[in-house]
This record gives sequence, structure tokens and C-alpha cells, in this order.
Amino acid sequence: MLEMRYSTEVAKARDAGAPIVALESTIITHGMPYPQNLAMAQQVEDDIRQAGATPATIAVLGGTIHIGLEPAELERLAQTKGALKLSRADLAVALAMGATGATTVAATMICAARAGIAVFATGGIGGVHRGAELSFDISADLQELAQSPVTVVAAGAKAILDLPKTLEVLETLGVPVIAYGQSGFPAFWSRESGLPAPLRMDDVADIARAHLMRAALGLPGGQLVANPIPEADEIPRAVIDGWIAQALEDCAGVAAKEVTPRLLARIYELSGGASLTANIALVRNNARLGAQIARALVSQAAQPHIGG
Repeated sequence: MLEMRYSTEVAKARDAGAPIVALESTIITHGMPYPQNLAMAQQVEDDIRQAGATPATIAVLGGTIHIGLEPAELERLAQTKGALKLSRADLAVALAMGATGATTVAATMICAARAGIAVFATGGIGGVHRGAELSFDISADLQELAQSPVTVVAAGAKAILDLPKTLEVLETLGVPVIAYGQSGFPAFWSRESGLPAPLRMDDVADIARAHLMRAALGLPGGQLVANPIPEADEIPRAVIDGWIAQALEDCAGVAAKEVTPRLLARIYELSGGASLTANIALVRNNARLGAQIARALVSQAAQPHIGG
């Protein structure tokens, strides 16, 4: 009943047991206009290839889950108007109705896990929105991290969120939050949020072992690898915080799935495009790290099973 279609490139990698890194598609359909979105998606896929892994951009086209997109499919998606923004709640409905949609972090994790892909690189995860104690606006990404066995590489959670509450919810859900190469939790456009990260790892081999150890323990869910944006590309917190505050004021009253894209669009305007430039840099950085982790997982999976 469930149909999943693999691109030629991903099918070959699966058959060979080669490392694969999943990529979301919401950043393509809801992140920036054509043709910039296409160029960005192609660049990120190439970054993964150059780092020794195979990219698998995930999307729903005509009611079918696509694990990896052919070049023509990627270009067609980049030009699609009105693509659905799919998360856990509406993924099955979109498939049943034969719809076309882009996958958020949560939906990408579901599809990646179903396809046997253990690593997923994105920009930043969703989380607890500011004022959630009144609005109850909390991203499905957090629950998904507690359910789908995928290692997610992101530059932390999006800085427009309530980061302390996001970390608290992740702790409650039992999701490992691992800062890569530093002790502080990154804040998307900035390397530091001012908050300590619950865990720190400096070696991709250790991150891969932790992923396999969770499976050996029978623990559900994945892990979040918080990878700071490269220093040369970051926007200082003192600068971005001012733009975020203005954007929150300007977008007051926006609700549900429109909150994040509207806020990011307003910050883009306030920053004169600097936020998007930084966003692309951090996504590429995460893609490269994701490829390294995927390679380490393949290498370790060939060794004696953890736990005997």
C-alpha cells in the first residue's frame, strides 16, 4: 500500500551499503524563491557527495514518497507553487490524497527511518515557540526526535524559538542533545546561545557509536547533533537578537505552520539578506558533517555488533 520510490543514485547506494544522508525539502519549497532554492539544493547535495556520501532529498510527489530526487524532479519541486508543508500529522493524508508536498524535519525523519537512512542533515530544528505557555505552539520535531531512530545534524534549534524551553522539552523526551566541538548550545545563525549543551562530542566516530548504542539498548528515537555555524559565517547574537525581536513584533497574530516561514521572511528583510546567506552556510556545514557521521556509521556497522 505504501509506495516509496528511490532515485537512481540512492538505489545504487542502498544496494552497495554506502553512506546516505537524508535532506528535507521544506527549505526548497518554503525557504527561498526559485532559482535560488534550486541552486542551494544542488549545492548541498554536491557537498554531501564531495564528503563521501550520497544525498537523499526527501519529498512527496503525486502521493508517493521519494527518497532522493532525480535532477528533473528536484528542479520541478523547486518551481512548485503551493506545495504542502508536511509533518507527522498530515503526511499520511497527503499520501492518501495523491498530493505533492515538502517534508519538514519530522516528516523527513519518518521517511528516512522507513528507508533505513540513519543520518539527516538540516538547518535547524523546530521547537518551543516563544509564548508557548499561552499558545501551546510546540513543533512536532521534538516528539519525532524521541520516536524516529535518526541522527539529526542541525545548527541547534531556530533562534526565533524559546531555546531554554526547547532544551527542557528535549530532556524530558529523553533526546540526546550533543554539541559538536564546543560546550555551548549553538543558536542557528550564531555559534553560541549562552546556554550550555547537555552533551559534547568532538569525534564523529563517537557520535556514530552513540547512535548504534541507542539501538543496542532498545531505546526509541534519535539524537540531535548541534553543529555550530562556521565562525566566518555567523551573525553575532547582539545583532540577530534585535532583528528577531522586531520580527516577532511585526508578525504578532500569525499562528500554526505560518509562524516560522513568516518570521524567517521578516528577518530576511530586516537583515538585508544576511540571514539567508548565513542559513545556506550552516546547512552546507551540517551536510558535510552529516556525511562524515554516515560514513562512520557504515564503517562501524561492519564491525562486531555493539552489545554482542
